[in-house]
Amino acid sequence: MRTRSQLCGRTVAVLLALSATIAGGCGDSSSPAPEVPTGPVGGEERPVDVFVPSSYDGSTAMPLVLLLHSYSIPGSFAVGAFGFKAVAEERGFLLAVPEGLRDRTGSPYWNATSGCCDFDRSGVDDSAYLRRVIEDVQARWKVDRRRIFTIGVSNGGFMGHRMACDHSDLIAGIVSIAGAIEIDPALCRPSHGVHILHVHGTQDSVIRFEGGSFTGPYPSAPESVARWVGLNRCSGVSEDGGVVDADSFKAGAETVVTRYVDGCRDGGSVELWEMVGADHFFVPTAEFKRVVGDWFFARPKP
Repeated sequence: MRTRSQLCGRTVAVLLALSATIAGGCGDSSSPAPEVPTGPVGGEERPVDVFVPSSYDGSTAMPLVLLLHSYSIPGSFAVGAFGFKAVAEERGFLLAVPEGLRDRTGSPYWNATSGCCDFDRSGVDDSAYLRRVIEDVQARWKVDRRRIFTIGVSNGGFMGHRMACDHSDLIAGIVSIAGAIEIDPALCRPSHGVHILHVHGTQDSVIRFEGGSFTGPYPSAPESVARWVGLNRCSGVSEDGGVVDADSFKAGAETVVTRYVDGCRDGGSVELWEMVGADHFFVPTAEFKRVVGDWFFARPKP
């Protein structure tokens, strides 16, 4: 079983390198208008940084993306290291960066699944908290309700799977990097289709591609994908999605894409991106950010 110190140490080292590398309605007119919330988004205890691109004018709805940090890395650091504010500015979407609570070691975390990463067994309901964050953002800005996504690495990737399981009525899709679905199938029963993009290094030494155990067992990347193929009621027939140059640590296009889109229920699709030879954390290339940006806009809810 991996320890929190292994995850924390590897995360800090690689993200330090990474940061250096990546520079109204038709209702009754007599009804009062809903009050706009005041105070920090997400509340006083866990305020959320929301980046609003300069193109936002308040009249055109924009997609919303939640960036979910990994274990031990604050969202405020992760967003700069990941370089996604520039993508939000260029592509035109709202970017919310929530913060997990801190455990006994002072490390921020998400209580995502039994596999990661509630070391202290606090039982905090981060799934409900993040839904409230989304609803808070919706109350303050004009959000495209068909395009609400998460993107997260490691613990944040696990949390993305949890949000897709619990809130398929709200979440259009997730990008999970080095995460995994809950190992107990009874705990993931989405009522709607969800677009799933699962990215995983084949040589991941922390959250293993072939599955393993962290705070508890977690399934392999292929099993996580297979589960979503079933949950999205896809036929299981795959198609070759080509290759992507996703990881700056690897020369050339190291990532092999497999797609499952045949027969999926409305609003559902699945992709597995195998980063061949890649370890736990990676430096996302400009191509990775471009392709993921395209993915967000091309996969709305019905």
